Amino acid sequence: MQRLILASSSPRRKELLETIHLNFEISSSNADESFDAGLTPEQAVTELALRKAKSVAKGFPGCYIIGSDTVVVDEETILGKPDGEQEARRMLKTLSGKLHSVYTGVAILTPDKEVTFYEKTDVTFWELTDEEIDFYVKSGEPIDKAGGYGIQGLGSMLVREISGDYFTVVGLPVSRTVRELKRAGYVLPY
Repeated sequence: MQRLILASSSPRRKELLETIHLNFEISSSNADESFDAGLTPEQAVTELALRKAKSVAKGFPGCYIIGSDTVVVDEETILGKPDGEQEARRMLKTLSGKLHSVYTGVAILTPDKEVTFYEKTDVTFWELTDEEIDFYVKSGEPIDKAGGYGIQGLGSMLVREISGDYFTVVGLPVSRTVRELKRAGYVLPY
């Protein structure tokens, strides 16, 4: 029987895989999430996703492993998770009233190969007031989210429009992941 392991402690990624009725286990990655500043967003997210998957794969030989990572890109600047409220506030002010891009990289390790890919979705924020930003930051939601917001939660009030896959912004491009798993030899339950 094939075992599928999600190399992430993200409740959002767990929920997304549960939504599509995949039978999987979770093993949190302890991989270093730093990356070379010279990498493109595409390279950064695929490298980090692969690093996460490989760190978990050591404990699960012969299994299918999914690793994933998400960053927000404002013009040329890659925004990861904010270090605290002050940085979250700064990120949100930077993104206010503008278009930015969200990249999610995915790595799938199988017993005999590695597959990596990424998806990009463009997001435009409303012009945000200081009061809106303060309210959102004080909710605590921005702290563990790339770019300082979560589109699936309270942060939905910040978003004017998106162009691309919504689930890429949440943290896992579900439909592409399912297709890549199938292509890699994983037998889906449907």
